[in-house]
Parts: sequence; structure tokens; C-alpha cells
Amino acid sequence: MTGTQHNDDREDEALAQTAVDALVGQLALAPKPGLPDPRDLTARATRRDHSALRWSARALLPGLTAMAATARRTGEPSARLRTDLGAIGRSTEHTVALTGVGHRGALWTLGLLVAAAALRPGAGPADTTALAKQLAAHPDRRAPRRPSRGSTMSARYGAAGARGEARAGFPHVRRALTALTTARKQGATEPQARLDALLTVMSTLQDTELLYTAGPMGLRQVQAGARGVLEAGGTSTERGAAALRALDTNLTSHAWAPRGSGALLTGALFMDALIS
Repeated sequence: MTGTQHNDDREDEALAQTAVDALVGQLALAPKPGLPDPRDLTARATRRDHSALRWSARALLPGLTAMAATARRTGEPSARLRTDLGAIGRSTEHTVALTGVGHRGALWTLGLLVAAAALRPGAGPADTTALAKQLAAHPDRRAPRRPSRGSTMSARYGAAGARGEARAGFPHVRRALTALTTARKQGATEPQARLDALLTVMSTLQDTELLYTAGPMGLRQVQAGARGVLEAGGTSTERGAAALRALDTNLTSHAWAPRGSGALLTGALFMDALIS
């Protein structure tokens, strides 16, 4: 292996590790309304085992490293690269699924963003998400033709879904980045800033997972609840924190999980780490 190859390999793995760290950081936030968090180890023992989620997040590292390496070698956001990323993603999903838990939404978001970051190292968020948009525009010709929950809900309600979000250049990732910056400038702690960013996504995202489990009325209820927290001053204020707890209780009681919002926050945390 030449010195250049060794450096490239290290850069690919570093990008992938940054993405995994972003997912682990998202999992560590609490209270995340309706989403798994560290409380699952105690009071929420009946819900998904949080330690397994963290372990499976780290199992994404080889797949994300391969995506970065493939993008770097290909050199452009081509149809060929999109097909290769899809194949790597499905193989990674299969491997991670053996743990009994998965991160499909986060893998889709991180895979495209990692590949875009590898195509143009050092690019800012606007350029990176634009490259991801170009990649997502290509069809994955080897993808299975069976409908998913997301595609079914997109067809039924006209929601953008994960594919639509990517093809639009991840607008909710960019909104979450802005929310992070704003909350930090206003004196929020880092966890509070990240929760505010999550709520910013939840307040407007047409989350197809929520559409599937809660229907359109449930989705609107979740969006209104997220806006209520932000309008109360965000999670760093007493009123906002109380509204967050109420929203979390409501979603948990209904078993409504805004997984799409969680995945997009993960993408924002990855982009934030690249520019920090």
C-alpha cells in the first residue's frame, strides 16, 4: 500500500467514524419525544434496548467506510456511484439487522452525505447537500421493487419521505444546522441545542413513519407539539422544557416514533462535525 492509498483509507474511515459518532450522539440525547434514548435502560425497560441500538450504530462503520471509499474512487455523483452505494447500503442493512435492531433511515441519510463529503472534501453544507441531491436523483437500478412503508405513505399522502428529502437536497438537515447555531448563540447547552434542532425538524417534516403509525391527524398533532416547545422558548427555558416533557409523554403513550426526524438530526450532527 502506498502512502497516498494509506492516507485515503484513513480519510475514508475518519469520515465514516464521524458519521457513526453523530448517530451515537443522537441516540444519547434525552428526552427525545417518542424516540429511544438512555432512559430505555431504566424506566423504559419495556422499550427497545438502548445499548443494542448503540452497538448496532457502531456496526455501520465498515459500510460507511466503503461508501466513502467508493465515492472517492468514482469521483463524481454518477448513476454508477448511486447503484454502488445502494448495494453497499443493502449489505450493511443486512449485517446490522442481525443484531435485532437497525438504523435504516440514518444509514440512508448518512450514506448519501458521507459519499458527498468524500467526493468534495472540505466543502460546506450547501455544496455537500447539493452533491447528495445529485446522487439521490439517480435511480438505484438494483433496488428491490417491493414497496416499503415510506413509499406506500408517500404514494398515499403525497409526503416527500426519505427519498424526497434527499432529492430536495436535505432541506431539514440544513434547517437543523441553523437551529443548532441559533440555540448555541442564545446560550443553550449542547444537548438543549440538539433537542431544539430535532424539534425544528419534527415541526415541519412529513414523517412517513408517523403517517404509517399515527395517520395525518397524528402527524399534525406531533408537528404542533414540536412547534409548541419552540414557541415556549425552546428546551433551555422552563416553559419549553415542560412542553417537551408533555410531548414526550404524549408520543410514548401512543407509541408514535418520529424516526425520520431522528435520522435527519443525525445527518445534521454529521455535517456540523465536519464544519466545526
